[in-house]
Amino acid sequence: MFALYVPRGNTLDARGAPPPAAPPPAAAEGAVWVDLVSPTPEEDKLVERLLGVAVPTREEMQEIEVSSRLYVENGVRYMTATLMCQSESEAPKTTAVTFILAGHRLVTVRYDEPRPFALVSAKLGRLCPATVTGESVLMDLLDAIIDRAADILERIGAEVDIISHQIFEPTRRRANRSRTYHHILRMIGRKGDLTSKVRESLVSIGRLVVFLANEADGMKWPKEMRAQLKVMQRDVHSLSDHATYLSNKITFLLDAMLGMVSIEQNNIIKLFSVAAVALMPPTLIASIYGMNFKHMPELEWVFGYPFALFLMVVAAVVPYVYFKWRGWL
Repeated sequence: MFALYVPRGNTLDARGAPPPAAPPPAAAEGAVWVDLVSPTPEEDKLVERLLGVAVPTREEMQEIEVSSRLYVENGVRYMTATLMCQSESEAPKTTAVTFILAGHRLVTVRYDEPRPFALVSAKLGRLCPATVTGESVLMDLLDAIIDRAADILERIGAEVDIISHQIFEPTRRRANRSRTYHHILRMIGRKGDLTSKVRESLVSIGRLVVFLANEADGMKWPKEMRAQLKVMQRDVHSLSDHATYLSNKITFLLDAMLGMVSIEQNNIIKLFSVAAVALMPPTLIASIYGMNFKHMPELEWVFGYPFALFLMVVAAVVPYVYFKWRGWL
């Protein structure tokens, strides 16, 4: 499906797709933004007939070469970026979105629902400049995308701090350590995956903004919009640095968590080793006195059995005290 956004006073109204039989000029007259969401081949052809621009297929949008994502064809600017989707769900993902600037009209092609599109659509539906154009809509979308990436990174940072507190908390005793460690490792993995996706999106947006800044002179954009592009470049650069910092912190927490698990396992193995060493002398004594020798003096002794038990206890306690004194426990 797709929608045509047409200015009306100080608002931007969304209209449904025109009938296929409508004359091209009349059907798209006044539209500054055409938003295609999971378009069918028939809708692609209809938009191409209405606007006179080629609409890339989903396979073409998935290509990662810069020359296939950012290019000019017949005076039309094609820009494909990778955006975040479902960042607050259990399965965040990225999706390719194509921005097409044809004159003063913007065409967006997407196969998912990135939140910035809904935010900008609602914002322009309430209030927009009377001189709204496709370029200004594109700037609003890019600004919303960058703000959304910043919000996601802020949330990741807060959650990573919580994970750090859970790992290095010195006094709290966990009832079920294995379950807690498993939960923390899952959280670390999710935050690392989400951070990598945000970094991928920021790199893509940064390339798009640089391409757009280089094309701004040829499109004769006003100084205000070119200055806004420079601000976006700085924002993307700073957010990329922050994403790198979070990625390094998540890697540190993962290493620390694995170290904690290793220490816990070593403590368990150490307890078994101490128990084995402590029980070796009593086992030796019991083995000696369990021998059925006829001439063993202690067999006829009244206090032989209590004496054997005493030796077992002493043989178990002495290694423990020695290990404690040496600081091995």
